[in-house]
Amino acid sequence: MAQYEPGQRWISDSEAELGLGTVLMLDGRMLTVLYPATGETRQYALRNAPLTRVRFSPGDEITHFEGWKLTVQEVEDVDGLLVYHGLNAQHESVTLPETQLSNFIQFRLASDRLFAGQIDPLPWFALRYHTLDYTSRQLQSSLWGLGGVRAQPIAHQLHIAREVADRIAPRVLLADEVGLGKTIEAGLVIHRQLLSGRANRVLILVPENLQHQWLVEMRRRFNLDVALFDEERFIESDASNPFEDCQLALVALEWLCEDEKAQDALFAAGWDLLVVDEAHHLVWHPEHASDEYALVEQLAGVIPGVLLLTATPEQLGQDSHFARLRLLDPNRFHDLAAFRAESANYKPIAEAVQELLDKGRLSDAAHQTIHNFLGNDGEALLGAVSDGDIQASARLVRELLDRHGTGRLLFRNTRAAVQGFPDRELHPYPLASPDEYMELPIGEHADLYPEVSYQAQPDVDEEQRWWKFDPRVEWLIDTLKMLKKFKVLVICAHAETAMDLEDALRVRKGIPASVFHEGMSILERDRAAAYFADEEFGAQVLICSEIGSEGRNFQFAHHLVLFDLPAHPDLLEQRIGRLDRIGQKHRIQLHVPYLENSPQERLFQWYHQALNAFLATCPTGNALQHQFGSRLLPLLESGDEGEWRALVDEATPSACALRASCTRAATACWNSTPAVLEKAKRW
Repeated sequence: MAQYEPGQRWISDSEAELGLGTVLMLDGRMLTVLYPATGETRQYALRNAPLTRVRFSPGDEITHFEGWKLTVQEVEDVDGLLVYHGLNAQHESVTLPETQLSNFIQFRLASDRLFAGQIDPLPWFALRYHTLDYTSRQLQSSLWGLGGVRAQPIAHQLHIAREVADRIAPRVLLADEVGLGKTIEAGLVIHRQLLSGRANRVLILVPENLQHQWLVEMRRRFNLDVALFDEERFIESDASNPFEDCQLALVALEWLCEDEKAQDALFAAGWDLLVVDEAHHLVWHPEHASDEYALVEQLAGVIPGVLLLTATPEQLGQDSHFARLRLLDPNRFHDLAAFRAESANYKPIAEAVQELLDKGRLSDAAHQTIHNFLGNDGEALLGAVSDGDIQASARLVRELLDRHGTGRLLFRNTRAAVQGFPDRELHPYPLASPDEYMELPIGEHADLYPEVSYQAQPDVDEEQRWWKFDPRVEWLIDTLKMLKKFKVLVICAHAETAMDLEDALRVRKGIPASVFHEGMSILERDRAAAYFADEEFGAQVLICSEIGSEGRNFQFAHHLVLFDLPAHPDLLEQRIGRLDRIGQKHRIQLHVPYLENSPQERLFQWYHQALNAFLATCPTGNALQHQFGSRLLPLLESGDEGEWRALVDEATPSACALRASCTRAATACWNSTPAVLEKAKRW
């Protein structure tokens, strides 16, 4: 047992940061030590106190508590206390008792601890060694940054996250179809980039209505401390640049475009990775770009890594898709006309590669197609593929990935290639159109949203509200009664309609409903969504305007009422995608009321009979809208029934052919579906 005397200097083996301790007293089997550097006192059992005696040797330099230093020449033991004799900085002989040593001496270097005799037991070394070994293995794991997410791991999400996050400064468009988890993929990429050190500062730009949802997702699923920035936080910050106070910033794009001072601070802060959600809202035309697009373009020009998220990259046409791609690679996508011309050749190349993946060989026609695309550069590879060289087939696939179309910029998983989605059931409800709508002025009674036109008339007062006579309202009340045990999501096109429906349910039948529209603040929207999500005390029904069809996840419900229909099929898929998502455990029930002999009925027929957009996803909706749009709109409003049937009959086979083509393309390698890439890896 060590011999302790008051005044001796010891250091704690387990708390070396406390500095030098001074033995105060021995009381039976207890030892009391004061650590003057921190003002703390510790009591230890005399038998196994985790302490090491501080004893310096000749040649060591030690410090007096007043700050002067002494080089030790001789050490003397006087009644259990050490006295050091040596020379100071002026080479004068001085004496320094150990009781007067500086309290801030710490042994941080291994050599210092060794020479001071502060040696740990061997089991401690083994523990530290194994800890470092396990940490090293964890850092080298292929799942580092991917395995910690609080979500069920899904193959296509993990594949995309690893493929993108392992790049230095990735610049990609994540364009998975609705419900496939783009936010999870983006979070995985951010998480892995941060943990691997490829990125340290991340800027996330989202629509204002999705700001809090992103905040919750990043913190709950990835344990990322994201700072939410708005005008109030920016103004109240004491920092010279508020954005430099955090590593991960979540900013509403709308506010940022309006505040030039915030923009200047944002550019000055410096970022490694930019993430933009709902990127299809960035409007661009060859002659003009929106403020949002211009801002993101400037940021993308100075930030190395860029992730753009959108489920509908071509919702506004091929020009819109090109606009997204030029943000990622302005050198590759510099000319819209050239992009259009190149896009015309996508299909034959895709079919040729699909033939190679499926059959392991190329037909003469497919061989010629790829030869025409690659030119003489690919002749050697094609020859090796013809000879049955599996490695050459893999190299050919990679070569086409880098050269063809959007290459490694675009990642789009489709429901056709990913399993785990529920079936859909359609319940149409044709209802007689009321006289009040039929009496609207010509052009307004033939409207997809007659309630808006009716309420906008100057002679309509509060006593003549449209919901008092519209049969869809009575139908909705009856339907909610039948579904009283279930949560029901109602989506309509306009905020005014949503608010009127909430009034109608409350006034007529006292049905508790929550409303969600663009006129509400972010906090009010989040409260409405939370009230709807509450299983025990929440509202049975949530009534949303079109803003509720983007970004929100309501998969705890499986009944969706489409009170009216959107004008674009991609918006219809966005609506259904609020419920029809991976993880949905029930069959989706779609309830569609519409007024007979009206544009509503014709639009329902167009979506159901021509596009089959209710029962299956419709990746061809945008293309068909462009192909038949000029004829569709006049026929919706006041077309001849024969002409209308002819249009539907003409569009149906086109839709089937395009859908089949998209399904085949969904497994093409440049769309990065896991199944195809696994084939390539096996090669």
